Amino acid sequence: MTERRLISGFAVNTMRAPATEAAGSASGLPATPFSGEVTTDPIHTEIIAALRDGSLLAACLSTSRPATASPAQEPAATARLAPGQMKPQHIETHCSHIFLIGDRAFKLKRPIAFSYLDYSTLEARERCIRAELELNRRTAPQLYLACHKIVRSADGGLALVSPTDPAPALDWILEMRRFPDDALLADRADRGQLTTGQMRDLADAIHDLHQVAAQRPDHGGAAEMARVLDECIDNLRLRIPPLEARAVEDLARALDLHFAGQVGLLDRRRQLGAVRQCHGDLHLGNICLVDEHPVLFDCIDFSDMLACTDIAYDIAFLLMDLCHRRRVDFANLVLNRWLDRNGDTGSLALMPFFQSLRAAIRAHIVATTHRDDLARSYLASAFAHLHPAQPQLVAIGGPSGSGKSTLAMGLAPEFQPLPGARIIRSDTLRKRLAGVAPETRLPATSYTQEISDQVYAAMQAEARVALAAGYAVILDAAFLRLREREAVAALTREMGIAFRGFWLDVPEPVLRARLDARRGDASDADTAVLTGQLAHDPGPITWQRVAVGGDPAQNLIALRLALAAA
Repeated sequence: MTERRLISGFAVNTMRAPATEAAGSASGLPATPFSGEVTTDPIHTEIIAALRDGSLLAACLSTSRPATASPAQEPAATARLAPGQMKPQHIETHCSHIFLIGDRAFKLKRPIAFSYLDYSTLEARERCIRAELELNRRTAPQLYLACHKIVRSADGGLALVSPTDPAPALDWILEMRRFPDDALLADRADRGQLTTGQMRDLADAIHDLHQVAAQRPDHGGAAEMARVLDECIDNLRLRIPPLEARAVEDLARALDLHFAGQVGLLDRRRQLGAVRQCHGDLHLGNICLVDEHPVLFDCIDFSDMLACTDIAYDIAFLLMDLCHRRRVDFANLVLNRWLDRNGDTGSLALMPFFQSLRAAIRAHIVATTHRDDLARSYLASAFAHLHPAQPQLVAIGGPSGSGKSTLAMGLAPEFQPLPGARIIRSDTLRKRLAGVAPETRLPATSYTQEISDQVYAAMQAEARVALAAGYAVILDAAFLRLREREAVAALTREMGIAFRGFWLDVPEPVLRARLDARRGDASDADTAVLTGQLAHDPGPITWQRVAVGGDPAQNLIALRLALAAA
């Protein structure tokens, strides 16, 4: 039973999944202990008994207030406890004791050591409790409230005090706020309740984490990734059967081949700061909705080796998870939004390998829990992410409001490799070059011809990187000038890449209605801008014209048919 399920909701009976899955899923390290419970320390036994009693925690609830809560908010949370509810529910996991009381969860680490974590000493438990609070508060301060020192009180009993209290610590405990079980994105995905808005916000949250995460050049790079790969393959071989020997060996050779081609890039990215103190276990089971906004929680806090990794490897877990759940469209959206925010298009060269490795690790972890069919499905996913593809470039042009971005988003997930094409949109690129978020409006001075020329040049440069990485690219821009369209064709000729250009013909009333209705979009164009565009002579249009109207679904079908007719 994983700890994340224990703090994730008020319905404890819905919690599931073996605890070893939580630790092993991130790294590929074997989820077997090298030692069991280190000690039956009588003090630890006394602490557990006092926590079960509930009076110690009740006192904590009545006095503690997280930094994120206002004085007006905190009494409401404490008031949820009726007199009969003061005794907590005690649940044991493989490495912790969890105590549930009201809307709170308290975690006490076991004095235990595994191959991937060590809580065997008081100092180690203090360090890990502090790290769990500090690291998770980067993304979930509303869930991770405080850590408390357990000390001997004056009357010989036990008390919870501030970490700054001078009394000697007997142990340490973490206080968390629980959230409703149906807020977990994994459950939302199972019920088909994920939305494009949530995925966009999720990509932003991941980008924000990676921006503030400390750089860790002492980790990552080719040498550390080689160890992860070797351990993964070793563990897959231990799971034959239920995994098929030939499939495992074929995957091992394919992963080795991909890794060998990326050794230099892995080391260069470490030198450039791409290896950071990441989340480390970034899948839908570790993301919840709080006030309808995605919140990342339960990051890897017990091992720098597992958490300090390339930011692309960090997000690759989520992309693989979405693809495995047959939501390639959402995986494509998350990847493109993440790249729109950070401009790290060079990471695409690593994505097939990273996603495949994440799937392979999940295969052997799931196999340890005897879910054989699921394990084999993850192994199949590992192959799918390495599926070879010929890069190609598709350009979609037309005036503002013609539906270019909607069509690009609909078309992108249909390309290989997973999760589909890199969409390079002039509107979002312009915002990134200006140093603002995509939905931030820019002044008219940001739309001079000089700046627009810079935007189109940057689009081509980024397209070159993505194509060289083996990905399809969709360029989404107005392309109102002949030289802009000719430059794209010249790029594909130079690189020997297949190219298709499409020009959208849309009735003017549809264009104006769309622009009038547009809200929260990266484009700043309005009907006045459209009037100027329609008055401009674009020159000869040699791209294939596609007549589209007001129905996005029918428009996507028309574009697919045009692309298939090539």
